[in-house]
Amino acid sequence: MKISDIQKLKKSSSKFATITAYDFPTAKIINELDIPLVLVGDSASMVVYGYKDTTHIEMNEMLLIAKAVKRGIKKALVVGDMPFMSYQPSVEIAVKNAGRFIKEASLDAVKLEGGVEYVEQIKEIIKAGIPVMGHIGLKPQSVLADSGYKIHGKTFEDAIKIFEDAITLEKAGVFAIVLEGVPEELARLITNTIKIPTVGIGAGGFCDGQIQVLHDLIGLYGIDVPKHAKSYLNLKNVIRESLNQYKKDVKNGDFPSNKHIYKMDKSVLKKLKGAIENY
Repeated sequence: MKISDIQKLKKSSSKFATITAYDFPTAKIINELDIPLVLVGDSASMVVYGYKDTTHIEMNEMLLIAKAVKRGIKKALVVGDMPFMSYQPSVEIAVKNAGRFIKEASLDAVKLEGGVEYVEQIKEIIKAGIPVMGHIGLKPQSVLADSGYKIHGKTFEDAIKIFEDAITLEKAGVFAIVLEGVPEELARLITNTIKIPTVGIGAGGFCDGQIQVLHDLIGLYGIDVPKHAKSYLNLKNVIRESLNQYKKDVKNGDFPSNKHIYKMDKSVLKKLKGAIENY
């Protein structure tokens, strides 16, 4: 999948699903599906590494995950989420870290949060030959400055800023924009105005594509998920019940059974027992 293929989906008014991925086995499953874009999300900070938010994960931690995902994905465009403080300090730092996703993990593009305030970083990354995906609205890396996770764009002032950020990012050269945690009406206005695809998460149904955190979709932490998410499976219960049954089987002597056991030739066993008697 190429960036031009993603952009053609908007031109043809074809809705598309995208998803986050964090490991090789899951990536292989995703690769079997016609999912055009996979994000190695910095949400790994919480769902993989157990941090409280996305501000803690570091570049090296992101790269470990990115390498694993890329080994499993052969069809989709794979985008790396630039973690907190990997691009904010300066243009030079931003270009260097974006390049690490390409050189070290063989990803296809990077994503970073922010609008006008980071347009110079975006332009220089693109100038270096690295495609960039934008991200505006609710920006999880700004959770501290925003005093938590809040829906953005509910006031005129906030909405017009987000709209202008979208215009600015398109002019800067991003190939698509994630719209997170904004009113559906605002997302629709942006989607109908810009020529590049919008990918929504908590932004309603009018975006060109949707993205969700894998763990929410499969219920790995149960079915208590954010309002914008939908659990199609309660994998937490499936895993818990499976492990509990394994524990019971071991305790009761039901595992391993004969079909799980390797046997020794009787003549070898007899010879071994004879040899052991001399110890």
